[in-house]
Amino acid sequence: MNYGNLIRIAIRALANNKFRGFLTMLGIIIGVASVISMLAIGQGSKRSIREQISEMGSNMIMIRPGNGKFGGVRQSASSMQTLKLEDFEAITRDVSLIDKATPMVNSSGQIIYGANNAPTSVYGINQDYLDIRKFSVDQGEMFTEHDIKTAAKVCVVGQTVVNNLFTKGEDPLGKTIRFKSTPFRIIGVLTPKGYNSMGQDQDDMILAPYTTIQKRILAITYINGIEASAISEEASEEAIEEISAILRQNHKLAPGDEADFHVRSQEELSSMLSTTTDLMTVLLACIAGISLLVGGIGIMNIMYVSVTERTREIGLRMSIGAKGRHILFQFLIEAVIISVTGGIIGVILGIGSSLIIKYGIGWPVYVQVYSVVLSFLVCTITGIFFGWYPAQKASRLNPIDAIRYE
Repeated sequence: MNYGNLIRIAIRALANNKFRGFLTMLGIIIGVASVISMLAIGQGSKRSIREQISEMGSNMIMIRPGNGKFGGVRQSASSMQTLKLEDFEAITRDVSLIDKATPMVNSSGQIIYGANNAPTSVYGINQDYLDIRKFSVDQGEMFTEHDIKTAAKVCVVGQTVVNNLFTKGEDPLGKTIRFKSTPFRIIGVLTPKGYNSMGQDQDDMILAPYTTIQKRILAITYINGIEASAISEEASEEAIEEISAILRQNHKLAPGDEADFHVRSQEELSSMLSTTTDLMTVLLACIAGISLLVGGIGIMNIMYVSVTERTREIGLRMSIGAKGRHILFQFLIEAVIISVTGGIIGVILGIGSSLIIKYGIGWPVYVQVYSVVLSFLVCTITGIFFGWYPAQKASRLNPIDAIRYE
């Protein structure tokens, strides 16, 4: 008996029980489709986060005050006043791996124009902020160095601020708005960027000279932070080391003293978020993989039933010369056909459902070739693994007992 005949016999046996065969495949179909779609959602989320971080500036470095003690009481970072303009000047002067940098002070409150008002945040920065954070001015212009030196009451606003205050479609350029009773003249509108991966509206902001916010809004001499961009993403870590060394020297910290500042890079944030999404992807894939396990158990169950139903047939085949290995391969081929066919349907369904999720719901989805190949290989191995034992049981039947089986 050749293996071509075995394949034909296996296909004929499955064709005689089409509905039962389909129900057996269903677990494999659902399992493969689930694995592909879950991995696609996980990978899509990871790529989306990386793209959004890249849009924010993949080589960006953020310097913030750290926790510290004052009078023996540990203070939160928000209440610390450890960063000064002298630190910003030292970084721009002495760190060779920094391309651009800006001091930053910020405040939150109600912005008012006429009868309209809305909560928002005002950021005091210099002109380099646009390049560091990958913003651009869509209408009007950015404030100048002269505006910074004179603490001019001018600002550049995001599109959300425009939508909230100018509800009748007025041109915002040249209009005066008030923030905490301080008037600001709008000289520019930022290009819309939408929401970032953390759900923050990047257009709900006002940019003004940092000197204006320091003197006219907050009445402080320190700064809330420094943002900078390294000359390249690869140089970020070395730039952080240089910045840390300069700040420790400026703040007169001994080698064993705790730093009163934090320096973080976007790459660090990207790696943390990627680790989180990878963990979630693995978790989703494991949950989806349970369907494959259930499908495999279903194959084993149906193959046991098939062996029992066809015991006399097995005995007849053995009595006319079929070897045990022929019976083994016949039932094994049936199990593999079920799993492979279910795998093909599952792949088509998984890719289709991923496209529906992407274009129908709008979620970030990315189907990788390896997930399709891996799912297909797993379902094939599942068919062989769970089909082996029933097939081996069939091959070991005694021909006389099999023929007499009722």
